[in-house]
Amino acid sequence: MRNLAPWHLDGGCNIDESFASSLLEEFKSNKAKSFELSEIVGHVVEFSADQYGSRFIQQKLETATIEEKHMVYQEIMPQALALMTDVFGNYVIQKFFEHGFPSQRRELANKLFSHVLTLSLQMYGCRVIQKAIEVVDLDQKIKMVEELDGHVMRCVRDQNGNHVIQKCIECVPEEAIHFIISTFFDQVVTLSTHPYGCRVIQRVLEHCEDENTQSKVMDEILGAVSMLAQDQYGNYVVQHVLEHGKPHERSAIIKELAGKIVQMSQQKFASNVVEKCLTFGGPAERELLVNEMLGTTDENEPLQAMMKDQFANYVVQKVLETCDDQQRELILSRIKVHLNALKKYTYGKHIVARVEKLVAAGERRAAQSAQHPA
Repeated sequence: MRNLAPWHLDGGCNIDESFASSLLEEFKSNKAKSFELSEIVGHVVEFSADQYGSRFIQQKLETATIEEKHMVYQEIMPQALALMTDVFGNYVIQKFFEHGFPSQRRELANKLFSHVLTLSLQMYGCRVIQKAIEVVDLDQKIKMVEELDGHVMRCVRDQNGNHVIQKCIECVPEEAIHFIISTFFDQVVTLSTHPYGCRVIQRVLEHCEDENTQSKVMDEILGAVSMLAQDQYGNYVVQHVLEHGKPHERSAIIKELAGKIVQMSQQKFASNVVEKCLTFGGPAERELLVNEMLGTTDENEPLQAMMKDQFANYVVQKVLETCDDQQRELILSRIKVHLNALKKYTYGKHIVARVEKLVAAGERRAAQSAQHPA
């Protein structure tokens, strides 16, 4: 059987290789037999550390009797810390947090204390911590989270720890995690351009309702909108504000990007932000952006350049999708002039296909209204 990794903080748990159980082997080879939890007494830890055994216990816990839960609990508790960091065992611990009795859940949560940071930074332990933050009693949540004080940035920048910080923001009352949120002040732009930090900032925008927090975070984002829009991670933060933010925040972003729409549309990450501006902006804001794309002369140079570009052509498609009928007719009439030339360009072909479809639809509508004048 596969050994459990010793838990270095708790005296370790290294099951003797010679104890490899014939019961587990029988369970894995005898698929026809239907096993029950009561039949694996004495072997729960060993089953928990096995891919198939772990899955069996997880499924059975969902409908287990009081006696069965008690039996499983008694066996896993002495080895709980080792199971938490085990590739298969962690799922059994998570399932117990979900389906154990309140008293068992409290005792299991007590096992986490003084190990929260270590577990949060570990690939499997971080999943157990997240589950605990979701389901344990509030006093225990708060006590757990306090162990991260002084280590917030380390967790945010860690591939495992960042998920724990996100879960804290989602599930723990704001007043209990002020030490987490205040760590981000003056760091919002830096975090927004980080692969994990950008997720954490999005959770703050979703869950923190304190006005002081909201305005501090938003001021930092709005102060760097153009840079963030072009960043491979920052663009997600700007998109989040456009989609879920307040109207005045959306307007501030659009106002900041106005005048740079054509160049932003030709940039891989910022083009997605421009599409969100078109989708979530108001009619007046959309018109401002569309006019910028049309340019000031009859040649419509900006629009022509955008239609040939690998990223901006999607922005033009989004314009056609989001603008009102009057604007659409105007843009289509401008594009039609260039259709043949566009067919020569790889990315122009996308537009040609979309336009030909829209033109045909427009002609059908015109024909129908000619037959049935209002």
